[in-house]
Amino acid sequence: MTSRIANAFANARAENRGILGVFVTAGDPDAQTSAGILDALVDSHVDIVELGMPFSDPMADGPAIQAASLRALKNGMTLAGTLDIAAAFRARHPDTPLVLMGYYNPIYIYGVDRFLADAVKAGVDGLIVVDLPPEEDDELLEPARAAGLDFIRLVTPTSDADRLPVVLGSASGFVYYVAITGITGTTSAAGDSISAAYERITAVTDLPVVTGFGIRTPEQAGEAASRSDGAIVGSAVVEIIAESLDDAGNGTPETVSKIAAFVGELAKGVAAKAD
Repeated sequence: MTSRIANAFANARAENRGILGVFVTAGDPDAQTSAGILDALVDSHVDIVELGMPFSDPMADGPAIQAASLRALKNGMTLAGTLDIAAAFRARHPDTPLVLMGYYNPIYIYGVDRFLADAVKAGVDGLIVVDLPPEEDDELLEPARAAGLDFIRLVTPTSDADRLPVVLGSASGFVYYVAITGITGTTSAAGDSISAAYERITAVTDLPVVTGFGIRTPEQAGEAASRSDGAIVGSAVVEIIAESLDDAGNGTPETVSKIAAFVGELAKGVAAKAD
């Protein structure tokens, strides 16, 4: 049976375009608004939804996503609540791939076996856990793969020819190319560097490669999609959420509509690969 993630890439290839992935934090700014944002992503033609698991110390993330995690945690979001959001999303959207992204600490505290069982039950398709290297595959990757979940690996500009086969040997779903060194939402990568990285990565894996970190505009998303298999946008979307909140930090009617408008433009930028 073909996975939802594989289907997303197959559909994009059939349309001669890259895929668009969008990251948002579960429960940001609150559970109800978060659900509306997720619906807007699907309606705006996002191919893969990345749902962040809020954590108090998101060390790979820049200020925008750090603030999103803190907003969600302040409003009572938990890992169990994140899985509830995932399950409700899957009930509304049976075909859109859903990937949970975050850090190992909350999963460890929750319990790996319990987490994997609940994630599968919720309809999650894959995991991105940024602080578990391949040397720790037995902690989560191996049981996740056994449970039927893809485990997406991050590759960076500093992943050299010796390290790439180690990182990607047990990966599945797709490869997330972190196009910059540093934290999310800070700088942007040059197109030529994305092309060079794509060649290096595809020399050692048949998995599709999607570019993220530092993509902030439809034009940048389109360039990343033209030089790899797609683009992932996070901080720029999360910043729109933050800017739309009222003085008390609550979602407003503009929160979802502004996300929908921006993501719609991102989707047009990625689709431009077909032109």
